[in-house]
Amino acid sequence: MLGFEWLPAAGALVGLVIGFTGVGGGVLMAPVLLVYFGLDLTTVVATDLLFATITKLAVTRVHHKNKIIDWQVSRRLWLGSIPATFFIVWLAQTGLLFASPDWVIQLLGALVLLSAISLLVGDRIQALQSIRRTENPDRFVKIQPALTTVAGGILGTLVTLTSVGAGALGAVFLRALYPRRMQAKRLVATDTIHAIPVSLIGGLSYLALGLTDLTVLGLLLLGSIPSGLIGGLLVAALPGRAIKVILAMVLILASLKLFTA
Repeated sequence: MLGFEWLPAAGALVGLVIGFTGVGGGVLMAPVLLVYFGLDLTTVVATDLLFATITKLAVTRVHHKNKIIDWQVSRRLWLGSIPATFFIVWLAQTGLLFASPDWVIQLLGALVLLSAISLLVGDRIQALQSIRRTENPDRFVKIQPALTTVAGGILGTLVTLTSVGAGALGAVFLRALYPRRMQAKRLVATDTIHAIPVSLIGGLSYLALGLTDLTVLGLLLLGSIPSGLIGGLLVAALPGRAIKVILAMVLILASLKLFTA
């Protein structure tokens, strides 16, 4: 197990990835805290949600300045994700949600693996959906709002339960539902802004329940905020394909660690 002195370095690495790709808040940090720092599941989820919120708030300032956030799509996602977040928080308050954490850890491993796969096939999904968008444009546009809200509900549930889902999985949903609008920069910015109120509501609720480790949170943020700002600046200037492939490989290894934890 690593000592807490390594937490700022872990935060810096994850913050850079969040800023650059919109991915990493939960899908990277949760396995790191569970496997390499030995924290229990409830502390990981609670702390990770606030970590992701604060880091993404810092990054979003850059995205807003660059005017690359699609606010209409974000609002549609929030219609589903915010109610789902409150529902999962209510389940946590009953004390039953994390009573048997093994199944949640296995779900977390599955989501990390799915996130890795989505990073590798996201471009292909977007290309196929773009063809469908061209073949039947009226029907495609008609069902976009409802499907976006459903996607938001799924993301809100997964994020509040495991702290994973808002980044890579959210990006896949957005690419599938908005194949023409969601080009690289807009995708990262919109995916990032959507996750903020979801993780904020969940994080503050878990904080009120006494599940958050503020020491761990503070040490992570020491590294993540400056590196996240750097990543947010890089997203407008550098191609991200190579980093996504590397990140996918790391996530596959992380998922295997969780399945055997």
